[in-house]
This record gives sequence, structure tokens and C-alpha cells, in this order.
Amino acid sequence: MTTVAIIPAGGTGKRMQNRLSKQYLPLDGKPLLAHILDIFELSPDIDEIVLVTPEEDIPAVRRTIVEPRGLSKVRHILAGGAQRQDSVRNGLAAVADNVEIVLIHDAVRPFISPQLIRQTVREAEKHGAVAVGMPVKDTIKKVDREGWIIETPDRRLLWLTQTPQAFRRSVIQEAYRRADEDRFYGTDDASLVERMGFPVKMIPASYENIKITTPEDLLMADYLIQHHRRTP
Repeated sequence: MTTVAIIPAGGTGKRMQNRLSKQYLPLDGKPLLAHILDIFELSPDIDEIVLVTPEEDIPAVRRTIVEPRGLSKVRHILAGGAQRQDSVRNGLAAVADNVEIVLIHDAVRPFISPQLIRQTVREAEKHGAVAVGMPVKDTIKKVDREGWIIETPDRRLLWLTQTPQAFRRSVIQEAYRRADEDRFYGTDDASLVERMGFPVKMIPASYENIKITTPEDLLMADYLIQHHRRTP
């Protein structure tokens, strides 16, 4: 099966309080985005990468990250949109009709493993739509707009959703077509598929598969890298 990875990398550094967009922040000597692209480039389960960045960043990303690293699987570097969903939609437009599986991964989750990529692709081949995540550790409270507790959901049924998420191409393209038609914006790609009534399988990933959005997250990422270096 032909599998394409879409990497939406259109975020900014607002929550990072940094002039650099978060996907370009340095981690262990190279940009966050480079960590992700290196992993997908080496994955035998990925045939092609579609990278979506702010339009003004395209030349620099090609010159400073893609070409020096010899990232031959990066076939497209496209301009993103106003929101993440717009960027993924632009990426989907570049996916050829012969592609069977589309995997979508955040550009600021640098601790994805080759094993998780493989498992996600395999489960998408089997089920058609797959998300990854981990069970929540804390009790979750649902509150109203004034802060009063409405409900305490059973945490055994609650998961923290991560990426990658993977889908049959026909499923995710139809989900995006309907979302565009209805002007619906979801919080992740799986939510667009769910609203069609198509079942999405959740599989476990890792608590280390963190998303770098704040300075504290970057400190945790540095710790994880050093920890893995010390661990035989």
C-alpha cells in the first residue's frame, strides 16, 4: 500500500513567547521540524511526505532543512492556511489518487517512534480510521461557563488524543469535503471523520509523545532526550 504522511507545520511561537515559530525551535541541535522529518524519511512504512508550512517559509525550509538533510521523501512543500485544518486540506489536495493511506502528524511532536508509525499505518489499513493517544491519569470535570461542575465523566473511558492519525485516503478526503461544505472546524482530523458516522479506532501511543507548545514542554523534551541517552 502507498502511504503519504502530511506534516502540517504552520504554527507560530505565541505560546512559546519566542520570535521563532515553534516548529523551528532548536532541540538537541536541530529544529523540531527536522526531528520529525528525519523519522518519517527513515520509516519504511512511509512512501512520501507532504510538508505544509507558512508560504513565506517555504524557500527557507527547503534550503535549510529539506535539501541539506537529503529528505528525498518530501515531494511537496505547500503553503498552509489560516488554521491547521486549512493546512491539512491543502496537503490532501496534493495526494495522488493511487495513495491508499494518509497519515497526519503534528510538526511539534518529535518523539514519535518508527514502531508507532508502523502500527498506526497497519491499523488504518485494517479499520480505515485510526487515532493514537493515552488514557487520562487525572479525574476530569466538565464545567459550565461560570465554572460550576456539571459532570464527572468516567476517566476509564477518556483518552488524551495525540498524533499520528491515519486514514484511508477516500475516508479522510470525504471527511474534509463535508467539513468544508458545512464550514465545520474540528479540533483534530479524527473529529471530522467521526461526524460522518465513520468509526475511528483508538490505539495506545506513549505519554512521551508530547506536543511542544510552551517553554515547559521544551524543557521536558530536553529532559527526555538526555534521559534516553543515559538509558542503555
